[in-house]
Amino acid sequence: MSEMTDVKEVVRQKYGAAAERVAQGGGTSCCGGSAASPEQWDPITSNLYDQAQAADVPAEAMLASLGCGNPTALAELQPGETVLDLGSGGGIDVLLSAKRVGPTGTAYGLDMTDQMLALAQENKRKSGLSNVHFLKGEIEHIPLPANSVDVIISNCVINLSADKDRVLREAFRVLKPGGRFAVSDVVVRGEVPESIRRNMELWIGCVAGALRDADYIAKLRAAGFEDAVIEITRVYTAEDAADFLAGQPAHMQQLAREVDGRFASGFVRARKPLVPGKTAEAVAPAAASVATGCGCGPRCC
Repeated sequence: MSEMTDVKEVVRQKYGAAAERVAQGGGTSCCGGSAASPEQWDPITSNLYDQAQAADVPAEAMLASLGCGNPTALAELQPGETVLDLGSGGGIDVLLSAKRVGPTGTAYGLDMTDQMLALAQENKRKSGLSNVHFLKGEIEHIPLPANSVDVIISNCVINLSADKDRVLREAFRVLKPGGRFAVSDVVVRGEVPESIRRNMELWIGCVAGALRDADYIAKLRAAGFEDAVIEITRVYTAEDAADFLAGQPAHMQQLAREVDGRFASGFVRARKPLVPGKTAEAVAPAAASVATGCGCGPRCC
């Protein structure tokens, strides 16, 4: 099998198992471990949603969150908008988005894992929301027509794809002119040991597949986006790295200090131009250069 097929199967199996744990009354974490309560989540998934948001969705949706940020807070959703969550998992961000866009808006969730989709459908039923639709599919092949979505969100999922260029091109395709790309993701700052890059289990841990921040911006531009920017929201320490390397072989665990401060969560923003084929870079290069610089103001979510 190719690397893309290998990664996809590892992701499918691990996230399917995570959904089953939640359905059976347990919890889960981004890095493949399990937890019974939010207080026991790993450093990537912890403290992403405030108490009001947690109370606004079924508990199973919260426990199934495998994210690294809170894209619903980032996206500034407006009533009547259509929003798509790439890799929607148990549906927490879709349900929160549906409440923000209101009954005149629509929230779609896209996931490739049957168990997660079943959990999301049950969470939709419990929520009582009627403007929510969960779709089965891959983020590299979005099953929606071109120019049909106002906002794309995602929560620590794009880094799991082995073909990020295809994901970003698909996101650009389905967005309406002027549509917003507003995702949370893990990014790399500096060099990362190749042994981590090659480790399939760590693709699930939101680490091995992460892009360098500058490469993320470059790929967004190449897909056609303008105004691309990354705001760093949480920088992971050697202690955090030791947590998400727990369970790996001893030689992998020893790498924790080498990746101190090199992985971070960030809000990634970009926009589809209003005029096809014309980006802000083409119209005003100097202004666009400033707009696409990466933010460097770490804060804890």
